[in-house]
Amino acid sequence: MTSEAQSTATAAPDGDPVTTETPYPPVDPDRDYGDGADGTVDLDHLHETARRIADNVERVLVGKPEVVRVALVTLLAEGHLLVEDVPGVGKTSLAKALARSVDCTVSRVQFTPDLLPSDVTGVSVYNRQHSDFEFRPGPVFANIVVGDEINRASPKTQSALLECMEEEQVTVDSATYRLDKPFMVIATQNPVEMEGTYALPEAQRDRFTARLSIGYPDPRAEESMVDEHAGRDPLDDLTPVSDAATVRRLVETVRTLHVAPEVRRYAVDLTAATRQVPEVRLGASPRATLHLVRAARAQAALSGREYVVPDDLHAVAVPVLAHRLVLTTEAHAARRSATDVVRAVLQRVAVPHGGSDQR
Repeated sequence: MTSEAQSTATAAPDGDPVTTETPYPPVDPDRDYGDGADGTVDLDHLHETARRIADNVERVLVGKPEVVRVALVTLLAEGHLLVEDVPGVGKTSLAKALARSVDCTVSRVQFTPDLLPSDVTGVSVYNRQHSDFEFRPGPVFANIVVGDEINRASPKTQSALLECMEEEQVTVDSATYRLDKPFMVIATQNPVEMEGTYALPEAQRDRFTARLSIGYPDPRAEESMVDEHAGRDPLDDLTPVSDAATVRRLVETVRTLHVAPEVRRYAVDLTAATRQVPEVRLGASPRATLHLVRAARAQAALSGREYVVPDDLHAVAVPVLAHRLVLTTEAHAARRSATDVVRAVLQRVAVPHGGSDQR
């Protein structure tokens, strides 16, 4: 059974603090949060909605605010989230709680070795009444798709998500079907060292905007979990606190945040530096640079700023870049991790001057 209560932590996924700022700045309850003419919303409206979603998720995933924040950053950055950890630490609970917090279409796929690509995308079925084939959509046709234990399916089945995640469309029998927005894949996976798992192809890992690990709860939090959640499932009590239309407006708001040329160059320098590290066989791709900037915009929005600073890139660099790196055999032998490489790159690449205000 997946555990939902977690320990109180000040560290972010992989041990890096995500931010030292107030997670969600205070909101004026008397203020009118109107929509802009371009479909955006006020940043305060964004904070209020993000706070409601975060509070809802933390009712299930207790004591992990930074994990929840990375999930929100991924949602606002129009990305996909990969949750990697050992069984039983709350991976599926995080995915379900985030999905249930938004009033939109949600589907869940349990990945198994015998799952076929058509079981994910859908299939054309012959209709005798009309003497023609009709397309029956698969579970990928939803706003939020929860893929449980994605690396227990074969690479052939995993590849069914490649077009969906990158182009937000599905092609079956030469016909292309668009997916509704927002579209987000939240996938969980077990470490590849465990039995019955397949390593995700590099192309698929690169399509996930961020990867995070939840970690074990401390003994006190685990005792609290047994006391509070052993007799009931906290997911049963969750109700939506936002909807698909609101999330679309929040995403449009994040897109408008200013990124100065110096910050853009800094993002490019960070990803380019990962390709020059001797321990790395395959560095971050240009797609990783785009995801890094999008995630930094979302991070800045949640921090109450209309512009991105280098600290925003630092806050999301490990979740966004580490899972994309393929290390050499020598690096594995030396027990170097991709997280170590990203942290070293952050220390080595010069931060642009005047980073406190990039307007």
